[in-house]
Order: sequence, then C-alpha cells, then structure tokens
Amino acid sequence: MRQRRASSASEGGVGSSGGNMLRFYTDDAPGIKISPTVVLVLSLCFIGFVTALHVFGKLYRSKLVPPGAQ
Repeated sequence: MRQRRASSASEGGVGSSGGNMLRFYTDDAPGIKISPTVVLVLSLCFIGFVTALHVFGKLYRSKLVPPGAQ
C-alpha cells in the first residue's frame, strides 16, 4: 500500500486548510477569548432587547394614534 506524502501549506489542497481552521480554537489564536456560554447569554440578551423595543414601539404608537383613526 502506498503512503501519502505530507502536504505543505503552500499547496492548495483540502488538507492544508484544516490546520488553519483548527488554529482558531487553540490558546495561541489572536483576539478575544470568549466562552460559548458568554456568547449564548449575550445573544439572548440582544434578542430580548430587540423584542422589548418592538413591544415598546407598539405601545407608544397605540397611545399617539387616536382610537378609530386606523
């Protein structure tokens, strides 16, 4: 059985991109380190904030328009 030769980073193969993708999940990756729990909580807070803005907008608009005008 033939052995596969190791591909270098300069070759444009499928195997060369795998190492670059895994580098984002290591401690050596540049940038901010945020746990998945923090991302989930911030996403839920943003969804709640947008929902609250929609509700407040509906309530505010219903107080401005006189009844029967629509």
